[in-house]
Amino acid sequence: MERGREDASLTLRGLQNRSHEKIKLRKRKSTLYFSTQEKNVRRRGDLLGENIHLVLFTIALRILNCFLVQTSFVPDEYWQSLEVAHHMVFNYGYLTWEWTERLRSYTYPLIFASIYKILHLLGKDSVQLLIWIPRLAQALLSAVADVRLYSLMKQLENQEVARWVFFCQLCSWFTWYCCTRTLTNTMETVLTIIALFYYPLEGSKSMNSVKYSSLVALAFIIRPTAVIPWTPLLFRHFCQEPRKLDLILHHFLPVGLATLSLSLMIDRIFFGQWTLVQFNFLKFNVLQNLGTFYGSHPWHWYFSQGFPVILGTHLPFFIHGCYLAPKRHWILLVTVLWTLLVYSMLSHKEFRFIYPVLPFCMVFCGYSLTHLKTWKKPALSFLFLSNLFLALYTGLVHQRGTLDVMSHIQKVCYNNPNKSSASIFIMMPCHSTPYYSHVHCPLPMRFLQCPPDLTGKSQYLDEADVFYLNPLNWLHREFHDDASLPTHLITFSILEEEISAFLISSNYNKTAVFFHTHLPEGRIGSHVYVYERKLKGKFNTKMNSELSEIN
Repeated sequence: MERGREDASLTLRGLQNRSHEKIKLRKRKSTLYFSTQEKNVRRRGDLLGENIHLVLFTIALRILNCFLVQTSFVPDEYWQSLEVAHHMVFNYGYLTWEWTERLRSYTYPLIFASIYKILHLLGKDSVQLLIWIPRLAQALLSAVADVRLYSLMKQLENQEVARWVFFCQLCSWFTWYCCTRTLTNTMETVLTIIALFYYPLEGSKSMNSVKYSSLVALAFIIRPTAVIPWTPLLFRHFCQEPRKLDLILHHFLPVGLATLSLSLMIDRIFFGQWTLVQFNFLKFNVLQNLGTFYGSHPWHWYFSQGFPVILGTHLPFFIHGCYLAPKRHWILLVTVLWTLLVYSMLSHKEFRFIYPVLPFCMVFCGYSLTHLKTWKKPALSFLFLSNLFLALYTGLVHQRGTLDVMSHIQKVCYNNPNKSSASIFIMMPCHSTPYYSHVHCPLPMRFLQCPPDLTGKSQYLDEADVFYLNPLNWLHREFHDDASLPTHLITFSILEEEISAFLISSNYNKTAVFFHTHLPEGRIGSHVYVYERKLKGKFNTKMNSELSEIN
């Protein structure tokens, strides 16, 4: 018995030794079993929660995008941002009537004013840096928004859908055209995409009520119409939230009060009085609908022209994707339709107003491409090449003359040691060109004014309208002697024949020509002409008085 027990114990020990020598536990490869240290090692290669190569590619693409957009779109990209920032930092520049009426907030221009101030303190405030650094900053923010859209779709669906949504976003011609411009609409779009990343969509893993509501509130103080696309989204969140009172009292209300207080303090500093700019903006543009002074369109314009144009060749893929997308994403489609309907009620319409919902459309375009099988390669080639042509043409060719002429004005300034010996008069539809933010020199300049009538006069005509009724008579009446003549005139080519008698009698010679557009219309010509006087007289007193007001 004892011998048997000894044999059994020896056998057991042998098995234990053998197991220690040969048997090894298999390591699990699933990410569920990664240690904290292993996860940290993996995350070192990430940026913004995504692969660093993807992020760097997006940033590089948007920087290239920035330098390949050398045309003008709308006056607001200069006059409501860079020109205001230049005035804030350098104490000269032109503030349009919106600022005297306190319809705009200083929050957005303050971003660029901070950049200008840093450049000024470093002694690097050259005109080229003042032009390009703000646009590069906007390009970087747009790149962050692009990455966030990709991350969101990867959470909601899968990497394949996310990849095609990302492709559609990057090759959209209108996004390329707008995303690096210093427009409040561009910033509104950026904040909307990033806020959507934190919004509680079904399937999202990054939802955060405080973060998304803070971004929405910031978009609202920058551009109050940001409330339009967010109305259905906020309403949906409120309806689905079980703790509604907690959502309002502990999330929306504190965020709203903090953001509005920040806006009030910023505007109090620069306006010199307490001003609720957001109310003034909505009152003017929505309640009083005075934006019609700058043009009006029929109610269906966004559906018949505006929306199809900004979508471009994405349109058939968007329609196809609307049928394929799951029901949980219908809230995005509802937001697009709601925004189009609300903006359609306003008489004054512009393409850029509906830019913030364009990324929503890319979600449906991505679904379409994901489900294409037989025709996928031809569809991708068609989408890429058609948008590439539109992006390059609108970015490098269409409406570039009014920007190119600013480099000529810079030379006029820096080639004249005595700044007051030269003077510029821009005879174009008002705000056609940038102003001091693109010259960065206190050169006396003047342009045709076009403030709207805020007094309710009938048959109101602004200075630009009066000028174009009879340009030749206006010029003879305005510049009645040689002493009052400016040294340089800037006009569109369409005006040359009509004012040729004035140009000859006043000794003006054409010294520079800049191509502007292949599609001249109305008061806008195909080229921009610069005329210089042979005999330079004294600078006119009216321009001097206007410059003193600017300073």
